[in-house]
Amino acid sequence: MVLVDSSERASKHLQCELTLFKKSIDIKVHFPNRKAVACVRTICSHINNMFTGVQQGYKYKMKSVYAHFPININIINDNTHVEVHNFLGEKFVRRVNLLPGVTCKPTGNKDEIMVEGNDVENVSRSAALIQQSTTVKNKDIRKFLDGVTFLRRPLSKNYQRTRINLDIFIYSKKKKKKDTLR
Repeated sequence: MVLVDSSERASKHLQCELTLFKKSIDIKVHFPNRKAVACVRTICSHINNMFTGVQQGYKYKMKSVYAHFPININIINDNTHVEVHNFLGEKFVRRVNLLPGVTCKPTGNKDEIMVEGNDVENVSRSAALIQQSTTVKNKDIRKFLDGVTFLRRPLSKNYQRTRINLDIFIYSKKKKKKDTLR
């Protein structure tokens, strides 16, 4: 299990050794097959995403788009729940519970909200839940284009892609090779 601040990922299914140094993490796998090597790359990506999430965070900007009936978005319960009112003129209120560690706030622009948090999977899944709550059913989707859509993923002005030095050691029967991600 890899734990960075409040984010954690389970890697119990892979037989590997993780060693933490001052500025690098070594991942050692003995006698791997193709699936094990692919899992090691996935673990490296998860670790990089966790460090990026803790240092800068992830933000998704969303906008409500409507043709006739204005969609109202209310953020309630300490920015952890979203309510969508008046979608296609319906009286039914759509409620979305955001995943743990994710908050939502208005951006200040008309009909825009910002979904943000430290875990890229929880933030993107929460944005997807908001978007899926406003899917048009039993109508022609070419005509009814209303909904809450993903606008963009804004980057802060001091955003830099942080890559930690991950040294991957793959031990096999034939030869020993070292691969470094930068």
